[in-house]
Amino acid sequence: MTARYDPDRVSDELVALTRALGAPDRDQVILAEGNTSQLLDGDRIAVKASGTGMATVSAEDFVVVDLEPLTALLSDDSATQADLTAALDAGEIGGRRRRGSIETLVHVAVQAVAPSPFVGHTHPTAVVGLLASVVGPGAWDRHVYSDEAVVIGRPLYVPYAQPGIELGRVFHRALARRHAETGELPALVLLGNHGIVAIAPTADGIQAVCEMAVKGARVRQIAYSAGGVAPLSAEAVDKFFARDDIAERRGSLAHGGYRGDPGHGGAG
Repeated sequence: MTARYDPDRVSDELVALTRALGAPDRDQVILAEGNTSQLLDGDRIAVKASGTGMATVSAEDFVVVDLEPLTALLSDDSATQADLTAALDAGEIGGRRRRGSIETLVHVAVQAVAPSPFVGHTHPTAVVGLLASVVGPGAWDRHVYSDEAVVIGRPLYVPYAQPGIELGRVFHRALARRHAETGELPALVLLGNHGIVAIAPTADGIQAVCEMAVKGARVRQIAYSAGGVAPLSAEAVDKFFARDDIAERRGSLAHGGYRGDPGHGGAG
C-alpha cells in the first residue's frame, strides 16, 4: 500500500504549520484549499489529506505516503489520474475515506529533485490575482524590494496545469530544470492561475516564504496601479546576493530566524 493512515507519524510541528497557514486572517486558503507535507524517514512524507481544511487540522487529517511508487508515476506516461487516486487511498477509517491531497505529487516532486524537510502549498488571493492576470507569467521576473530578494531569492514560475497527475509532471520537469541550472531548489514556486509552493528546511521558513510572497504581490499591485513596476536592477540584486551578511541573513530567514528577531526591519 502506497498510502496509509498513521497519525503517530505526523508531527506537532506539521500540524501547527498547517493551521497557521490556514488561519482565515492570512487569506492564504479557504475551505479545503492548500496542503502541507513533511519529509519522514523511510523515504516517506506525511501530507494533508484531501478534503480537510487547513485551519482546523489534527494529526488525523494527514496520510503517510511512500515516495518511490509516486515518483515512478511522475515519469510513467501511461499512468492516469485514476492510478494516482488509487495510489493515494489510505482506506476508510472510522467511516471516513482517507486519501492524500490531489496535489500530493507536487510534494513528491520536490523530494524527487532534492529532499527538503517541509513543503507548503497555498492559494493566496493577492498572489493568485496577479498570476491570473496578463502580467502573471512575468510579474516576479524582477525583484521589487530588497527583503523580497533576501527571503524568497529567485522564484520559479510554472504555467497552469490541471491539479493532479498533470500538474505533478509539469511541476517536476520545471523544478528539475531549475535545480540542474542552479544546484538548488527555489524557495518559492509560482503556479500560474493557481497558487504558490514554498520549500524550506523549517516550518517557520515555509511561513516566511508564504508571507513574503503575499507582500510581494500587494507591492506589485500598488505599483501597477500607480503606473507600473520599477524593479531593482539585476546588477544590484546580484551584488546584494554576493554579500556575506546577506547570505547569512538569507540562511537565518530560511530556517525561520525572522521570528522573534527584534533587530529585523527593512533590509537591515
